[in-house]
Amino acid sequence: MTQTDICRTRPGYLLAAAVLASAMGFIDSSVTAIALPQIRASLGGTLSAAEWVQGGYLLVLTSLILVGGAMSDRFGVVRMFQGGIVAFVFSSMLCAAAPSMPLLIAARALQGMGAAFMVPGSMTLVSRAYPREERGRALGLWAAAATATTAGGPILGGLVLTLAGGDSWRAIFALNLPLGGAALYLLARHAKRDTGRPGIPVDLWGAALATTCLGALALALTEGEAIALPAALVSALAAMAFLWLEARIGAPMIRLGLFRDRSFSAVNLATLLLYIGLNGFSFYLPMTAISAWGISPLGVTAAFLPGSVLIATLSSRAGRLSDRIGPGWPLTIGCLIVALGYGLIAHFAPEQHFWRLTAPFCIFTGLGLALLVAPLTAAVMASAPDADQGAASGINNATARAAALIAVALMGRVATLSYGPVSADLPGFALPFASAAHKAATSLAFSHIAATSCALALSAALVSAIGLLRR
Repeated sequence: MTQTDICRTRPGYLLAAAVLASAMGFIDSSVTAIALPQIRASLGGTLSAAEWVQGGYLLVLTSLILVGGAMSDRFGVVRMFQGGIVAFVFSSMLCAAAPSMPLLIAARALQGMGAAFMVPGSMTLVSRAYPREERGRALGLWAAAATATTAGGPILGGLVLTLAGGDSWRAIFALNLPLGGAALYLLARHAKRDTGRPGIPVDLWGAALATTCLGALALALTEGEAIALPAALVSALAAMAFLWLEARIGAPMIRLGLFRDRSFSAVNLATLLLYIGLNGFSFYLPMTAISAWGISPLGVTAAFLPGSVLIATLSSRAGRLSDRIGPGWPLTIGCLIVALGYGLIAHFAPEQHFWRLTAPFCIFTGLGLALLVAPLTAAVMASAPDADQGAASGINNATARAAALIAVALMGRVATLSYGPVSADLPGFALPFASAAHKAATSLAFSHIAATSCALALSAALVSAIGLLRR
């Protein structure tokens, strides 16, 4: 699909719509984690219910995001993108008005369904709106806004929740109404309704198997052993059936031939490795700093501000650099800088100095992400033909979301082994007034988590160098 097929006017308007929609998804996902204690206090839910507020959203999003990318190719990216925005905004209003935890969990699951069509659609919209020689810069702008809102969301949420208190968590969900309305207005004025690929049958069996595989994998990684083992078996069987089906039908949801491209395979493997480390580190840093080092929630979130600024200001330039020299070098060097930040934090974490020996090194991770996010996105879209852009976007987004689920489970095991046999519940991560022994054990566990993230980032750099660099 060319630029004129999808744009009525200038593609910058569609870029703005994609940024607004992405901001909804990324801000909502990151801020909800900060708001969970207040949500639980307001609605009187159990700890398990509070976990499902976040887990239900991520489970549905991870399970359906591949379907969202493929459906965008089939029925048209603009149409499916608009539908995802409408579903996300509607479910956000349900979240804001939820009178109980069960209804909030159900609304969050509906949000995940809307995000499954909205998130990959935003990247595909930008990619199809610009010619190939300009996509790196455009995707860099989109990536800068998306990543900056992800990192800046907890800061905004911590400020609102700290100053307003009470039921101020509802305002976080209500914010999606004006953002979604503005995105829909821009699409209605400046986008053409692309027809997709009419006449091609929808791969319903493939969609069902992909959803079963990813959904069961999410359950296997987040639930106890009684559910984890059968869920893992179901996921493996569904994955084998999916690959068998996709290799044999005439109109597959995912062309397995995409993975014959070395760049496409490499960038998705690098995404998986890098985002496991990133999500695991980001999940355990606030818990360590708050429970063991005595840092306030607002102080912890504010420590990520320099990284957000770097990402917002440098991603577009990294995208232009990727247009000129290719994504291999920026992606490889960015991963190495991220690994440097994690390695320094891992080394000094046992000393328990957040502002002096942890927060400053987060600047390295922000700088590395600023260099690699746009080239990573550009590499995904450049390695797939225009007709498969939605599927390529869905695959990469599903990889990133699966990495988030894997991260919590993997890093949880690292923390358990590092913390020792004191308690399987890791009291150092849960008690705000831990003893000196708990503080030391928690700091050691977090050090090992940061070291694991460092190793994963180094592995991502190696994969990027082998798969993307050309002689």
